[in-house]
Amino acid sequence: MSSKITLYVARHGKTLMNTLDRVQGWCDSPLTKEGIDAARYLGYGLSDITFRTAYCSDLRRTRQTVQIILGAKGQDDVPVIELPGLREACFGGFEADFNHVMWNSAALYLHYTSVEEMFKAILEKRINYGNVLDAVKKIDKLGLAESFSQVESRTQESLREIAENEARYGDGDILIVSHGMSILAMLLGLGGHRLFTKPLDNAAVCKVTYQDGEFTVESMADMSYVEKGRLTEIEA
Repeated sequence: MSSKITLYVARHGKTLMNTLDRVQGWCDSPLTKEGIDAARYLGYGLSDITFRTAYCSDLRRTRQTVQIILGAKGQDDVPVIELPGLREACFGGFEADFNHVMWNSAALYLHYTSVEEMFKAILEKRINYGNVLDAVKKIDKLGLAESFSQVESRTQESLREIAENEARYGDGDILIVSHGMSILAMLLGLGGHRLFTKPLDNAAVCKVTYQDGEFTVESMADMSYVEKGRLTEIEA
């Protein structure tokens, strides 16, 4: 039987632009204290898992998050590989604008009267994030925003590259730190849509296994590792 690779795909910690409620795709900003704390808690919560390798995007917020996670685990020596394919979706002319401006524009384009109604439709699976991201692309006046299929293609290509490379070295646990929309684009089409019932919060983990050339999404948007780590720190 071929090697089994277990991938822990985490969203980066909360950033300054998250806090300001600004659109943050290819734009970047540092983690806030809340984001640093959550990344540290996540590291504590993952203490029972020994990572062989870690991967992140080429944006500072994922690099900072992965370093904090590994530091909290006492695994500073784990090699960290940056892959541009793990980068967040590009939101074009909406970058750094207020989130409500972009999402309201997408909601109106999709004939919803509010952002809340649009996101309710997503969670009820009447529409999906593909519809929403494609709407953003169509209304982006600069023509720079990525479609859902573009983000899905490059993130899944990176995921497969990671899995196939790691499988050469036998069974292993691998850490990946990426971004909210890019993680959804990566995993929903691989079976994650069945488990997707709540938003992907900062520092949330999605667990994926890879064996015999196939991916299996085992969990989505799991905050239990962060909560476990928070309790560990309180009790220490």
